[in-house]
Amino acid sequence: MSKSAQEKEARLEKLRHSAAHVMADAVKRLFPDVRITIGPAIADGFYYDFDYPKGFSDDDLPKIEEEMKKIVAERQPFECEEVTRDKARELFKGEPYKQELIDELPEGEKITVYRHGDFTDLCRGPHVKTTGEIGAFKLLKVAGAYWRGDEKNAQLQRIYGTAFPSPKELRKHLDLLKEAEKRDHRRLGKELDLYSTMDEYGAGLVLWHPMGGRLRLAIEDYWREAHRRGGYDIVFTPHIARLDLWKASGHWDFYRESMYAPMMIDDVEYELKPMNCPFHIQIYKSKMHSYRDLPLRWAELGTVYRYERSGVLHGLMRVRGFTQDDAHIFCRPEQLEDEIKRVFDFSLDVLRTFGFKDFDIYLSTKPEKHVGSDESWELATNALKATLDKSELEYEVDPGEGVFYGPKIDIKIKDALGRSWQCSTIQVDFNLPERYNLEYVGSDGERHQPIMIHRALMGSLERFVGVLIEHYAGVFPAWLAPVQAKLLPITDEQIDYCRAIADKCAALDLRVEVDVRNEKLGLKIREAQISKVPYMLVVGKKEVEANAVAVRLHGKGDEGVVPADEFIERLKKEVQEHK
Repeated sequence: MSKSAQEKEARLEKLRHSAAHVMADAVKRLFPDVRITIGPAIADGFYYDFDYPKGFSDDDLPKIEEEMKKIVAERQPFECEEVTRDKARELFKGEPYKQELIDELPEGEKITVYRHGDFTDLCRGPHVKTTGEIGAFKLLKVAGAYWRGDEKNAQLQRIYGTAFPSPKELRKHLDLLKEAEKRDHRRLGKELDLYSTMDEYGAGLVLWHPMGGRLRLAIEDYWREAHRRGGYDIVFTPHIARLDLWKASGHWDFYRESMYAPMMIDDVEYELKPMNCPFHIQIYKSKMHSYRDLPLRWAELGTVYRYERSGVLHGLMRVRGFTQDDAHIFCRPEQLEDEIKRVFDFSLDVLRTFGFKDFDIYLSTKPEKHVGSDESWELATNALKATLDKSELEYEVDPGEGVFYGPKIDIKIKDALGRSWQCSTIQVDFNLPERYNLEYVGSDGERHQPIMIHRALMGSLERFVGVLIEHYAGVFPAWLAPVQAKLLPITDEQIDYCRAIADKCAALDLRVEVDVRNEKLGLKIREAQISKVPYMLVVGKKEVEANAVAVRLHGKGDEGVVPADEFIERLKKEVQEHK
């Protein structure tokens, strides 16, 4: 990110943080019984959490906005004051959440409060100079939240809002939110009958319906073929293993909060897998490898299970059971740079095939807490950096944000609305090969430790499908569409002809259906449009006589009559070229 972009982001964060304070002030004026908690700026706006047993509704938002406008019009200055712990407790008497925060501050740490008008908040800042600088703002919604995100704590009311320097910028953002709502994968997933979640019998677990199954299979078929061409072998691993495996890998120590409680099998503790890498390591350890065997590239569509709090579950984006398009590469140190470049190029090629062209790329370097020697970190970081430099793509260095076992490249894709989504990651790992004592026999006849590269392209397949739904607004390109074309006979006399065409398509692995219902053509076309089928093929008596179909393209209308075989070839080519 450029210096000017960083400065702009900092100013926006300050503006939104100030707006959160003004909102809390307005809420306290209107609802004196409210107890305040915290109110930070976030990526697209701000929020504040309140303890209010009566609860807020969306109907309260206009009243709160009006009160905020009064405070903004008063142009009250934001004033910072450093206070003692005792003074802070006195200032927030009757505010138990603030008292809790004060009590947890380390001895000797500076305590500051910010005031505007009669409102005071415990805060480090910074803020704009006066409330009059806040600009244009809008309160968006009311949601539930737990104090400090813990379900064991009190249920709070969270009010979300956004703020911008100018009304024009605010209107642009609100228009974007409206478009995002239209594209919401949860709504479209239901309308297109792609999936549902088992809220009653297993929150965060996804049921793929037949249409969603077709979409997922198209993605998986492409993924497998691309990996075969890319020099990978496909592996399969179990869903559970003895808990000892996760203790040996370190996951039990580092990720226990995201893992499910162990289950007892034959008086031994077993664990649902949160990651695939320890299984791939077991495959590696099943025999001794020569330096001539390396690199080994093993990929898996492996379903993993991680505990997510119920409050963060969100359609396909945050679930408890999901499939990772995982791969692990075992290579010699001198092969590392070539393998990273190969993975990076492969990642971009796959993402571009799905229609993503713009990326935010980050190089995350050594964190304060890490394992491995400085020499190993330098080798890996230099290899990642060399790949990014050769790519000539813009990237940012994210200092100290690598994982504890090695540096990484993260690739975020930008969707049709310009939103960024974390998908691909390439991570270099010295830790697991050392933990598991992985070895290969070198050209010198001695045993050496390989380097391991963790790599995911789509990340979670569930989340990736959610992003695809929103990116395309459900109007998938033909190669991904659950139904690529729908034949619409005008009368029953054309049904057999349509079925013969559908059979030809099925033999070519094309997903084509016949609408045999006794309904008017207009209704059939309208419902195919709603289902977002790429091609509608109208067939009447003239089309049968000409061995043809009348083509309608979703969103564009009639394209004219073409020979049936010509259309089949056209669709086949689009699928082969992933269009």
